[in-house]
Amino acid sequence: MPHSPEDKKKALTRLRRIKGQAEALERAIEAGTECALLLQQISALRGAAGGLMAEVLESHLKETFGQRAGAAEVLAGGDMDEVVGILRTYLK
Repeated sequence: MPHSPEDKKKALTRLRRIKGQAEALERAIEAGTECALLLQQISALRGAAGGLMAEVLESHLKETFGQRAGAAEVLAGGDMDEVVGILRTYLK
């Protein structure tokens, strides 16, 4: 879970955006929107959920590994950014 007020606000903003996308998708399905447009909306929704997952995972990794004794040496600055970058790549 994001712990800083700024991270929490960012996560809630993303979640509200995802909620809006899901509601728009529901309305589109009810309206009988063509499949190509539905697939596009579903893809956007999936991307938004993946982005939220990446943000929460990044926060978790930084908190978990950044605060352990000795972990700062193992996953210092650039190394942590590299791990987060790799995870973001695979979460897309």
